[in-house]
Amino acid sequence: MEIMGVRIPTIVKDNVAIRCDGCREIIEGTPWRLNILDIVSTEVPVDWTEAPAINPGPFQFHADPSHARHWMAQRGYFFCRRGEVREIMRPVPIPGDPPRWGLCDGIHRDDHQFVPA
Repeated sequence: MEIMGVRIPTIVKDNVAIRCDGCREIIEGTPWRLNILDIVSTEVPVDWTEAPAINPGPFQFHADPSHARHWMAQRGYFFCRRGEVREIMRPVPIPGDPPRWGLCDGIHRDDHQFVPA
């Protein structure tokens, strides 16, 4: 193997660290990324002793939206049927106990229709 013009005979194959968060398989090429971003930031950041409600990402997947949906299902998120899986998803709190979250692209103007991802 040659790295930056220097031949290194001990390296057989370079490590690949880009894995899909949905299926955990290696992503060839550029990963498709998803961020969970609220349109309104909180007034006060989360205290360092507490965990934030949602990790905003970025998360990386294969280009097929089913990989992102599988990742959402693993984490117990709901998905809005009115939207699509996009690069930026908006978290929507769903009333109940325990608190649940729905993810929506936020483009439609109709009421949300959440289903298990």
